[in-house]
Amino acid sequence: MKRLFAVLLLSLTILTACGPAAEAEETPVLLDQPELEELEGSPEPKAPKEPVYLNSDLPAEERAEDLLSRMTLEEKVGQMTLIEKSSITPDGVEEYFIGGVLSGGGGTPSPNTTEAWAEMVDSYQEGALATRLGIPIIYGVDAVHGHNNLKGAVIFPHNIGLGATGDLDLVYRIGAATAEEMAATNIYWNYAPAIPVVQDIRWGRTYESYGEVTGLVTQLGKAYLEGLQGDDLSDPLTALGTPKHYIGDGATIWGSSMTGSYQLDQGVMTATEEEIREKYLLPYQAAIDAGALSVMVSFSSWQDTKMHAHKCLVTDVLKGELGFEGFVVSDWGGLDQVNGNYYRAVVESINAGIDMNMVPYSATKFINAMLEAVENGDISEERVDDAVYRILLAKFKLGLFERPYSDPALFDLVGSEKNRQLAREAVAKSAVLLTNENAALPISKDSSLIFLAGEGADDIGMQCGGWTISWQGSKGAITPGTTIKDAFEGAFEGKLQYNRFGKYDNILDENGNPAVADVGIVVVAENPYAEGVGDSRDLTLPQNDLEMIERVKERSQKLVVIVMSGRPLVITEALDLADAWVAVWLPGTEGDGVADVIFGDAPFVGKTPFTWPASMDQLPLGSYDTEPLFPFGYGLEN
Repeated sequence: MKRLFAVLLLSLTILTACGPAAEAEETPVLLDQPELEELEGSPEPKAPKEPVYLNSDLPAEERAEDLLSRMTLEEKVGQMTLIEKSSITPDGVEEYFIGGVLSGGGGTPSPNTTEAWAEMVDSYQEGALATRLGIPIIYGVDAVHGHNNLKGAVIFPHNIGLGATGDLDLVYRIGAATAEEMAATNIYWNYAPAIPVVQDIRWGRTYESYGEVTGLVTQLGKAYLEGLQGDDLSDPLTALGTPKHYIGDGATIWGSSMTGSYQLDQGVMTATEEEIREKYLLPYQAAIDAGALSVMVSFSSWQDTKMHAHKCLVTDVLKGELGFEGFVVSDWGGLDQVNGNYYRAVVESINAGIDMNMVPYSATKFINAMLEAVENGDISEERVDDAVYRILLAKFKLGLFERPYSDPALFDLVGSEKNRQLAREAVAKSAVLLTNENAALPISKDSSLIFLAGEGADDIGMQCGGWTISWQGSKGAITPGTTIKDAFEGAFEGKLQYNRFGKYDNILDENGNPAVADVGIVVVAENPYAEGVGDSRDLTLPQNDLEMIERVKERSQKLVVIVMSGRPLVITEALDLADAWVAVWLPGTEGDGVADVIFGDAPFVGKTPFTWPASMDQLPLGSYDTEPLFPFGYGLEN
């Protein structure tokens, strides 16, 4: 073997010395048989070892540590950046190593179909996987009552309705169904459940809450999260939940908001530390114990400090005392409210414990501020590493590295009959029978004539409320579904006459006289709204609704009023005008559930998740001495 090495070295020396122009006579190098066999048996070069973080057999913690050790500062800061899809392209995701992309309310592709959603999310994943380390993005949406940005998805009752059911198993199943429909579009991060313990129903987000009592909110929030996340987050039909908004939602004071025309939303919480611990913190502890790996911070303030900058509550309490090991995400542009100086706002928010920052309009502005802050020593690299590790841990547990792209086999899950029947069940169980005089309900299907009135009786958009297809929601046939009118026509065997204004002048009996219905049904409904846009100082019924109730009463033997709203409305003035009052909250796309209880195919079992005030003077809750119209937990059964 020594001889072979010497001969080869001599040959190399000759070739180097002579160069390519040399014309030396070729002299064959002869090897004896043992040397030839030894050369042929030489081991081939070893293939590069697969990085630890790509080994799916290893624990998520080990993989996250390995990946973190390989990342540059720019890659780490990119992972801490969450941007709205309309503000970045797939190429931008690659260029800036973006960690997350989201669709805000109404952030839909065109056309708004399951296939288009999947294609859109896949395109951003392609950008992410083209980076040096191939870290997939996590795509997020506010699927707060079903996959509600997607046209054709099943829209479940808003949380206030689920609170009225008090049914843990039902809420668990709705969480699981929502995750299924999200998975069809390759989205695995849901900004839900909202778990505020609301104390002032004038708040425009009241319908996002399960109720006013800590125990109810705690149990239902936990059930929904467990349904959403399943037994194993790596299951392709699960999704990462995000309990929100930490902390103080539902406890802000009227007139304390500094955002536009808002009054309660994004306002100031004045609760004591003891009250925070007893009333508002417990739902988060339960969510963490149930496996929450993402928590969204509130816009609200406590002790003159925005939650996005409240190190005591975010780092010391949430991450320390409660043992939260996941990542904290900001709300929409939340850090902008921390400080008028953007650089200082970033520094204060990150150091307070925010890990991923929702900067909907400008990723580079945040990234540049972060890089500058680390360079200046205002944000430590240790704080950055902690934030990125938490984000990566969630991505590994979700299985995003193993299945970054959509699966067309899941498309049929969206709007499935199974999920529509589940929503129908939820609607029926959420309906609360407030009064029922003269055995007005259930209505006999043998009745000959029903008058139905109210715009909300035949409007899917009003039936679903805010956070449906768009942020604020809207009236009209915005997504497939069954309106209350359609459901009644399908359930009732007699004649049903609908007029949105409750005017039946042209409806005559067989003798040519104005017809009188066996039963008149009036649907009074709030117009769709979301967040602080829905903050309202007056929850009394509008005058035109009162007049409509009176008109229908004059032409009906019995009268039923259905209240479709995101919170209790003050109905005291009109209460005696009707034989029966029913609260159906914001039921979503499956109006058949309303027909089920009205016509007796399902019993009334719902209970009020909020105290129902007799007047506006009784708000906020607990600030009055007189009796409310209906107490918390009230509901007749039949």
